[in-house]
Amino acid sequence: MQLEGKIALVTGAGKGIGRAIAIGMAEQGADVAILSRTRQDLEDVAKEIINLGRKAYIVTADVSKVSDIEEAVRDVQSQTNRIDILVNNAGMNIRTPAIDVTEEDWNKIMDTNLKSAFFLSREVARIMKEQNTGRIINISSVAGCVAIRTGVVYGAAKAGMIHMTKILAMEFAKYGINVNGIGPWYFKTPLTEKVLSNKEYLDEVISRTPMGRVGELKELVGPAVFLASDSSSYITGQTL
Repeated sequence: MQLEGKIALVTGAGKGIGRAIAIGMAEQGADVAILSRTRQDLEDVAKEIINLGRKAYIVTADVSKVSDIEEAVRDVQSQTNRIDILVNNAGMNIRTPAIDVTEEDWNKIMDTNLKSAFFLSREVARIMKEQNTGRIINISSVAGCVAIRTGVVYGAAKAGMIHMTKILAMEFAKYGINVNGIGPWYFKTPLTEKVLSNKEYLDEVISRTPMGRVGELKELVGPAVFLASDSSSYITGQTL
C-alpha cells in the first residue's frame, strides 16, 4: 500500500474528494500534481502536501477543454518526467428535472465529468505506455449504477465513466496500465452540502444506507491508495 517514489496527478484536487485523495497519496509517499481551475484552493492543498515531506506541483486548467488537458499533462511531465497514477476526480452537477435540462447543462456536465476523464486518460496513458506501468482511477458514483435523484445528465455521465473504465482496462492492459474506479454513495463534500442540509432528503438517503450515515472523506482515501499501489496489480476494469 506504499507509494514511495510515485508521481500522482489528481484532478479536482482543490476541494472535497480530490483534496482528500491528493493528501492521502502524499501520506503514503507519493509526490502529487494537483489540478483544478482555482489556484488559491490548490495552494492550500500544496502546503499540506509539503508539510508531509512530499513535493506538490500546482497545475491550473479547465478540464472541459482538451487543449487545457494536453497542456496540463505536458506541464506535469516536464516537471516530473513521469506520471504513475492518474485520479480522474474533477466533476460537477446541475440538479435539474429532466424536462428542464438545457443543451448548455448537458454539455457542461458531460464535458466536466466524462469528456475530461477520457482525454486525461488518453494523454496520461501515452506517458504510462512508455513506462510500461501505470494506474488510472476514475471517481464515478453510485448514480452511475442505480437511478437516484441526482439528475439524469449526472447519472448518465457517471454510468459512462463506469463502462469507459472497463473498456480502457482492456485496451491499456497490454501497456501495463490498470484502470479502475471508485463509485461513492453520499459523502460530505461541497457538491453534496446543499442537498444533505435538507433533513428530509438526508433522512431518505440514510434510510437506504446500510451503515446508517453518510460517508467521511477519509473513508475514500484507503480505496484510492489501494488501487494506486502494487497491492492491486492484478485488478483492472473494476469499480468499487
